[in-house]
Amino acid sequence: MTARAWAELLRVSALFTVPGDALAGAAASGRRPDRGTVLAVGASLCLYEAGMALNDWADREEDAVDRPHRPIPSGRIAPAAALVAAGALTAAGLGLAARAGRPALAVATGLAATVWAYDLRLKHTPAGPAAMAAARGLDLLLGATATGGAGRTTGAVVVPGTGAGSGSDRGSAPVAGSGRGPAPVPWAARGSAPAARGSALSALPAAGLLGAHTYAVTAVSRHEAHGGSTTAPLAALAAVAALGAASLHTRQERREDPAPAPRTGVHGQDAPPRPHPSHRSPAPPARTASGLVRTALTGSYLRTAAVPLLHAALNPSPPLTQRAVGGGIRAVIPLQAALAARTGAVGTALAVMGLVPIARTLARKVSPT
Repeated sequence: MTARAWAELLRVSALFTVPGDALAGAAASGRRPDRGTVLAVGASLCLYEAGMALNDWADREEDAVDRPHRPIPSGRIAPAAALVAAGALTAAGLGLAARAGRPALAVATGLAATVWAYDLRLKHTPAGPAAMAAARGLDLLLGATATGGAGRTTGAVVVPGTGAGSGSDRGSAPVAGSGRGPAPVPWAARGSAPAARGSALSALPAAGLLGAHTYAVTAVSRHEAHGGSTTAPLAALAAVAALGAASLHTRQERREDPAPAPRTGVHGQDAPPRPHPSHRSPAPPARTASGLVRTALTGSYLRTAAVPLLHAALNPSPPLTQRAVGGGIRAVIPLQAALAARTGAVGTALAVMGLVPIARTLARKVSPT
């Protein structure tokens, strides 16, 4: 059991498509990345690698026929070792998510359940692509709920009707004859759930876009061993084009001016009229720069995903289909970056794109599929 065999089993070249989920989720929630985001990245990496190990364990008999060079059928890694690794990585991922708060743990639990259900049951059913899409969307939501969650596990919230509270440990029962209500309740018990729920709701559009890309790529991957399908690459190509168009639209839409109300001056005289919208000053440079970055990232996404899909549609051979799947996996990174830039988080988007050279270098050594 060499390091090379484990790198192939865990598909380390695809591992760098994972951190961007949590970072895009943090951007979609409207918060800066923090300690909770780091914990979400760690949990995502563990759960992703657990899915890789479990996938090869579940497909060991099929791979013995179609891909005998894989680590398990070739005898380089024992099936029991792969299964133990999947279980240990799942436990580690849930443990890291728990440190980011209960809402993050709840999302991570759903993510882990989806991963295990896909590998053990759903992979070869019509629900397979939907399960993979749900897993990727949940991974983004994990970043959204975990960001800020680690800081919400301390401190206290004063319940209306009580005196000024503190973070000290007080009983929750009212003091007899004092007229006071319950003592402050820890933020982890009350405040974290509504805040995390709001973060998840604001991140749902980004999770849906990322899930749609994953669905399209997974549908193509079902033909990578034997090829022969032109419908799946063409459908994925259409999905990629639609997602590229959607990623160009900013989430920070300009507020419309309210309906004009009668305006009067100090002495009852009419105030000067509002300037016409066409006379407004141009967009600030920061917004223009954000739009340029978003356009460049979207172009990178389209180039990475669409070109190999087009080749696979024209010639649906196994090698070109596998190349299309690999391109779809690598295209996740610029899509994550575009989704972050879509909310104005340009710094986060550029940080995500910094993972592209690493993923590209490793993909030359270890196949992501």
